[in-house]
Amino acid sequence: MAAAGLRVGDLVWGKLGRYPPWPGKIVNPPKDLKKPRGKKCFFVKFFGTEDHAWIKVDQLKSYHVHKEEMIKSTKGKRFQQAVDAVEEFIKSKVSAFTSSEDKNRHISSDGKRQNSSSAEISEHSARKRGRPPKEEKDSFPEPSTVKRLVTGPVVGYKWKQVKDDPHFHHFLLSQSEKSESCSAIIQQLKSTAEEEAESTSIQAADSTATNGSVTPTDKRIGFLGLGLMGTGIVANLLKMGHTVTVWNRTGEKEGARLGRTPAEVVSTCDITLSCISDPKAAKDLVLGPSGVLQGIRPGKCYVDMSTVDPETSTEISQVITSRGGRFLEAPVSGNRQLSENGMLVILAAGDKALFDDCSSCFQAMGKKSFYLGEVGNASKMMLIANMILGSFMASVAEGFTLAKRASQSQEVLLYILSQGPLASAFLDQKCQNILQGSFKPDFLLKHIQKDLRLAIAMGDSINHSTPMAAAANEVFKKAKALDQSENDMSAVYLACNQ
Repeated sequence: MAAAGLRVGDLVWGKLGRYPPWPGKIVNPPKDLKKPRGKKCFFVKFFGTEDHAWIKVDQLKSYHVHKEEMIKSTKGKRFQQAVDAVEEFIKSKVSAFTSSEDKNRHISSDGKRQNSSSAEISEHSARKRGRPPKEEKDSFPEPSTVKRLVTGPVVGYKWKQVKDDPHFHHFLLSQSEKSESCSAIIQQLKSTAEEEAESTSIQAADSTATNGSVTPTDKRIGFLGLGLMGTGIVANLLKMGHTVTVWNRTGEKEGARLGRTPAEVVSTCDITLSCISDPKAAKDLVLGPSGVLQGIRPGKCYVDMSTVDPETSTEISQVITSRGGRFLEAPVSGNRQLSENGMLVILAAGDKALFDDCSSCFQAMGKKSFYLGEVGNASKMMLIANMILGSFMASVAEGFTLAKRASQSQEVLLYILSQGPLASAFLDQKCQNILQGSFKPDFLLKHIQKDLRLAIAMGDSINHSTPMAAAANEVFKKAKALDQSENDMSAVYLACNQ
């Protein structure tokens, strides 16, 4: 796909990596961001996402010319939201232009009329010379998360750079720094990020799955466990060209080789990953008959992506390394949908060289991977993150129950929440589950309850109380007693509604 005569301010369809053509707008890049070498490209802001990327000219098409063609060829809720956002953007521009024209008609002073005409002529001349119109001079586009696009535009914000990749940048909103120049903000954040990384030994790697193709490792990859998360992970590993051998108690993954036992997978693969439900299952997988440990020998690598307590992770690490193997804990943050979309967040700790060797795998399955140091750190961080997630879900369920009992519309409550600081895809999805009374599993309720339990135990081990998490845990336990273990975590609403 290619387009000629493009310039800053144009609306386009941009092809980003493996994703379908997406509506976007050509914008000026940040001053400190260098253009990639090679083919000519433009910096594009994609509607309906927080993505901004350099896109080659041959991957761009005019939005208006190809609109009908693209809408027919691509479906999906997020895609439609993105298209709706473009149309709203166009309407707002037309409305602003119309208002400006009306204002100009009422100018009574001949001098003002003359100045207005001069300004229009000047702008027209600038456009003929290829310059962007004045309204395009800002280097940073407006905020555009999915929820903000659905609920209306957000104004009055500057942007913070949070990635330091020369080809791909995300930005976060900051209202407190309106008066500072963008370049000063970027430089300040770079310095802060470098200081934090040096003091905590934390490293973050960005996935190229969202901004280009992944070059698969030539190492043989094994994968154990094809549950809600594992199935999506393996699918993306295969899609990005990895050679994968799988083992699961209840079947195989189409396109992958099948191992008879965990030990066989480990013995025939260079790196074996696993994603299992809980600490007991994770230890049984390693220590049980024909388990992982039976296939470990010097040089073999094992990556446990299960969310477990740090003690379990440490124990597994010790037995793997005692046989000469290499170990990395790498629990993943996300749900089934993010797993299927290759948008997980990976928290890793342990063998740093193994973390680097897993780079293409992590890029295929996730949007971001963090290296957090010694074994146990990733488990701790993941439990804390999921403790917050579970407590939030319990609070949302309680709020929707209270709204119902107080004779208030739950639909209106969701709309109000979607207009404020809690607006997110997570909130919208879980609340829609509640409104529809459908709790198809995306993040199993039993798993979030397990994570709450482990986080509370972690707090107890260091004499730190977690009263909010403890209260949420009791509600999830009640939901489990109502036979909701295999449903989505949003089914905790049923326990609140008793």
